[in-house]
Amino acid sequence: MSLVNSSAGGVLEPILERYSRNPHYLMQILRETQEHLDFIPQWAVGYLAEALALERTQVQAVIDFYAFFYDSPHGKYRILFSDNVTDRMQGNAALLSRMLSKFGLAQGQVSGDGLVSIDTTSCTGMCDQGPALLVNSYTVTRLSSQRIDQICELIKGQTPLKEWPAEFFRVEDNIRCKDVLLSTEMVNGQALKRAVELGPQGMLAEMKASNFRGRGGAGFTTGVKWEVCKNAPGEMRYVVCNADEGEPGTFKDRVLLSSFSDRIFEGMTIAGYVIGASKGLVYLRGEYRYMLEKLQATLEARRKTNLLGKDILGQKGFDFDIEIHMGAGAYVCGEETALIESLEGKPGRPRIRPPFPVTNGYLGKPTVVNNVETLAKATLIAQKGGTWYQSLGMKLSTGTKLLSVSGDCDRPGIYEYPFGVRIAQILEDCGARNAMAVQVGGAAGTCLARHEFGRKIAFEDISTSGSFMVFGNNRDMFEVARNFVHFFKHESCGFCTPCRAGTTLMCDLLDKIANGKGTDYEMNELSRLYQLLSTASHCGLGQSAGRPVNDTLQKFRPSYDRRLKQKDFVPAFDLDAALAPAREIMERDDIGAHLGTDL
Repeated sequence: MSLVNSSAGGVLEPILERYSRNPHYLMQILRETQEHLDFIPQWAVGYLAEALALERTQVQAVIDFYAFFYDSPHGKYRILFSDNVTDRMQGNAALLSRMLSKFGLAQGQVSGDGLVSIDTTSCTGMCDQGPALLVNSYTVTRLSSQRIDQICELIKGQTPLKEWPAEFFRVEDNIRCKDVLLSTEMVNGQALKRAVELGPQGMLAEMKASNFRGRGGAGFTTGVKWEVCKNAPGEMRYVVCNADEGEPGTFKDRVLLSSFSDRIFEGMTIAGYVIGASKGLVYLRGEYRYMLEKLQATLEARRKTNLLGKDILGQKGFDFDIEIHMGAGAYVCGEETALIESLEGKPGRPRIRPPFPVTNGYLGKPTVVNNVETLAKATLIAQKGGTWYQSLGMKLSTGTKLLSVSGDCDRPGIYEYPFGVRIAQILEDCGARNAMAVQVGGAAGTCLARHEFGRKIAFEDISTSGSFMVFGNNRDMFEVARNFVHFFKHESCGFCTPCRAGTTLMCDLLDKIANGKGTDYEMNELSRLYQLLSTASHCGLGQSAGRPVNDTLQKFRPSYDRRLKQKDFVPAFDLDAALAPAREIMERDDIGAHLGTDL
């Protein structure tokens, strides 16, 4: 009998119908399937493959690629502790051990009764209010021993998440310093009306006059990007908001999405008006699942006030609407072509470029991909003009920058400064006393030592997507670099050998040094691997994966040297220790049963 006609349809058919049985929505269909069933069983894989006219292997490949999809039972409560370096600084390891002990589980293990599984994940975007964890994709902040004990009791009592204390899920903005974006009031539709008054070409001229560069990290001039997409051949165009904020230590987009979503959606609508797009897509990272319903409600409110939909603001033919797609735990999808692959319902592997998304993006059509902060700031340029915006900041870095400040400081949170602010000023403002190092730009960014605190946040000096992690005198920069490299290994998509193998080798070398078996050989190998990764990797993830090691080797070498206990090369694999189970079976532990002894 056809799988499509089986009784399973009672669960899956409403989901499939909601997405018009469109295979490009496979990610969303899988997410909703898992939310209903707690995991994606093999019968569902087959059912969805037939219903969407896909090969079964295509569906399975998507499940296997994303960390938040499970094709085997992982418990009614799926706990993932955030394991970013700032969570470690806040004591997440002890809290993880406490919960594992409460349930008698090993990390990654599912309880025998199928109730719970406990593991780790990468940064959840809560560095200013951690340690944090995800339970069934919903965020719990400000973990403590007491809160862990309460969570364990709620799980043992099988209390539904909706009945858990609301305080557990409280997420604060923690805005500490406001400048033009965070302090400017905007009436919904005001910036859009101004853009319509200017016309598509006039609004584009304002964007170009502002010399406004994208805030996602690459810093490409936004007006030029919009212009290339506008002039690309073809009728259908798309605007994509990259809200896959996965860089460790970054949470500014979380705050904008939470409290300034109208501004983001208005910026997308302005971009759509300029380039002639009729559809916008928000790619929201899986860790921000808790925002989905609120964002959907904001979109619906905009439709009701004629700020989305057909003939927006009464302009005949100005049709534009927005839909939200959820990610499922893949850092590499922050890269724009990997994000587009994911939007199309595929594993998020970066594409070979050229062609670029502005000419061949979503579904092969011209597509503008902009970061959350970029789109929010486009509304300022619409309101106040390109010349005004160009007067802020520095010559090649106009305007302001939002920074996500976390780590060893009294006031972690969001800070907005004009470009050109010095590192020392930020440290003073956030209450970072005795700072030894600052990691700017996340794991893929730049590590600065104390003598560099006079440098500036700007494309001319230190560029950043927004992460600003502070490390005090008591921190071990070797362990910081080790955490970052393990992150890159975990998040590598496996597409290219330099990244897939190189990140693994670099992790192995750092682990070997940490275990007291490092020598000058390993130090030289780390430098060699850095060169290989940075020059031979396919995308930015691999190209930057060795940067934390290279920076800390240059600036904090003693944290490595003190671990070098041997002069000559020592194998990391202990063959004699590996033979211990065999000796136990043979009931021998005499000298002759050990390697390195005379028989």
